[in-house]
Amino acid sequence: MKRIVWALAAVASSLAFTGSALAQIPDYVAKAVADPGRAQDVKDDERRKGAELVAFSGAKPGDKVLELIPGGGYFTRVFSKVVGPKGRVYAVWPKEYDESSDKVKAIAAEYGNVDLLAQPAAKLTAPQPVDVVFTSQNYHDYPDKFMGPTDLKLLNAGVFAALKPGGLYIIVDHSAEAGSGLRDTETLHRIDEATVKQQVLAAGFEYVGETDVLRNRSDDRKTNVFNPAIRGRTDQFVYKFRKPRK
Repeated sequence: MKRIVWALAAVASSLAFTGSALAQIPDYVAKAVADPGRAQDVKDDERRKGAELVAFSGAKPGDKVLELIPGGGYFTRVFSKVVGPKGRVYAVWPKEYDESSDKVKAIAAEYGNVDLLAQPAAKLTAPQPVDVVFTSQNYHDYPDKFMGPTDLKLLNAGVFAALKPGGLYIIVDHSAEAGSGLRDTETLHRIDEATVKQQVLAAGFEYVGETDVLRNRSDDRKTNVFNPAIRGRTDQFVYKFRKPRK
């Protein structure tokens, strides 16, 4: 009987570590997701797993979070409420990016703890050391023509420098075929997850874990992510890395 109990405990621990449904959402994350200011985002919560991913990021009240390419601010709003008035969210917008940052400017104006930082893609910096760097569906953009292209070594080095010792680096992106490397970043907007892990580890980070909440094993990973046949349902990986404490 003891062996069975120990086995079940080990399975539960493993599932919680990888961010499964067994992992609890902290109260401060649940409250942030329930913020009335997110009314326009609620429809996307099931698809984007905002609560689960922010909980997985480890962000907590008082933290400094740097969000790379925040898009329309879906995660920015949650991070703002999670870190609270004693925390800070730095929304970094690469100057090379071909989308308007007006939405993020509006969020920064609405939320007093959000700063929009426009920077060259290859020169990521933060006003102060941060606890978490988070990017969703944008890591694959950096090696593309419209972003310079930017060597991902420079991006990861910038993230490493921006983080406090022990700080966490979260990467969410569309998964490409195994072994494809950077082949599909510009055509399909996907990236080989093994390549991402290899690059980040080479930058000096430690691998902490991953969550499967955005996995879709029926995605063959051969289709452009904007194709209506798969849009919003791509197979996505979510990795967590840590800057060593020493």
